[in-house]
Amino acid sequence: MDRRGFLKTGATGLAGLALTSCGSSGSGGGRGGGMSGGGGNLQPSLNTGVFSRTFFTPPELTGTVNATTGRKVFDLTMQTGTKQFTGQGTTQTMGINGNFLAPTLRVVQGDNVDLNVTNNLGQETTLHWHGMRPPSDMDGGPHQPILNGATWNAAYTVNQRASTNWYHPHPHGTTAPQVYAGLAGMMIVDDAETQALDLPKTYGADDFPVIVQDRDMAADGTFTYSASQMETMQGKKGNTVLVNGVIDPVLDVPAKQVRLRLLNGSNSRIYNLSFATGITFQQIATEQGLLAAPVSLTSITLSPGERAEIVVDFTAVTGQSFVLRDANSGISFLKCDVVATTLVATTVPATLSATLTPLSRTQAVRSRAFVLSMGQGNVYINSKQMDIARIDEAMTLNQIEILDIQNTSNMDHNFHIHGVSFQLLTRDGAAPKAFEAGLKDTVYLPPNSRVEAIVQFGVATVANAPYMYHCHILEHEDAGMMGQFTVA
Repeated sequence: MDRRGFLKTGATGLAGLALTSCGSSGSGGGRGGGMSGGGGNLQPSLNTGVFSRTFFTPPELTGTVNATTGRKVFDLTMQTGTKQFTGQGTTQTMGINGNFLAPTLRVVQGDNVDLNVTNNLGQETTLHWHGMRPPSDMDGGPHQPILNGATWNAAYTVNQRASTNWYHPHPHGTTAPQVYAGLAGMMIVDDAETQALDLPKTYGADDFPVIVQDRDMAADGTFTYSASQMETMQGKKGNTVLVNGVIDPVLDVPAKQVRLRLLNGSNSRIYNLSFATGITFQQIATEQGLLAAPVSLTSITLSPGERAEIVVDFTAVTGQSFVLRDANSGISFLKCDVVATTLVATTVPATLSATLTPLSRTQAVRSRAFVLSMGQGNVYINSKQMDIARIDEAMTLNQIEILDIQNTSNMDHNFHIHGVSFQLLTRDGAAPKAFEAGLKDTVYLPPNSRVEAIVQFGVATVANAPYMYHCHILEHEDAGMMGQFTVA
């Protein structure tokens, strides 16, 4: 069997993992609000607005230093498992070093890391370091397959600013079902600039990972992955929102400034996140690191794969509760109970980063178009579908270019590029909003919209290992809305 045939077989096998299927996603009820999506499932949301489960903070791994080489070693096992999300039905799941989701990996700029990934899934996979800047042969994209039972080593030097990233599978054609089954985790980079700032930075105490995902759940809390043709076109959307794998969790937050590292880890859902009371928070970072200065917001929109770091000031509200919600669906999915604390107070500084230097349009030597389109039941970039044997774009090392990214369809898309970060120059012809002014690797494109992003290609690709660019709505990615580029 060839590799493409194997991947199709793997997708079929994964679709049968769960014990109970809840069919297509659709509108739902529940006190927290309904969820809408493609398909005809009318199962109500399991987000009830009654918060009774404890917030789960994924364990933090900082690596084991090899005494001989000085390298930080992380041992990661991709495995199958089971989980009860409501205490009723049992869902067969996938996880890394556990049954569902993965530990948070913590590294420091300049670290030499060895990421040893063992595949015990029973099918081929990869593990991609989304937002990280490894050499292209260590990127974990479709060109670095891990056969079942094999171990792959990604060895590289962490050479980027402090940032909140994540890791997840990226096999060609089966990314969506594997991520949906639970294969995802955060990867946090620290650096000297961030460590010197008076920001909340104690993991699990005043600095929390918040992985937001939706799942199409039956009444007993079970789910499986299946996507109709409509759901492939619209993206798979579920009726229930989870945070770090938990439905309606309660997080005890200290009565001080608290940092929330928000990740939209859903397959396709776009979130507009805010607190139900409308309180203001400060965004301090985009995907690729600190903003130059904090931005005050009452809501933030995140498409799949996008991250944002926000700081919420709970200093003077001990004993009160604040509920995080998605305005797009009406779902409330996380309650923060403010409790007394002995943690030292922190104050977000007026200047966050003095090293964030914007690139200028005048530095760009060319503009390169990426047109995301749909037609006749297919998805395209520049009128082409993904071909793993074809290189679509050839970039020049250290060259600065403008990426002219256009969504010409009537559906949501976004655009993620591997190996580099970019800055937005325009959104629909106007200046981008302040909260999008930082370094990014993923950008949301509503229907019939356009952004210009400026980028410098600073790392040459390795032979036979191109980087990817694609829509991060995973059903679109799997259906072919992806391309490949080299840098030389």
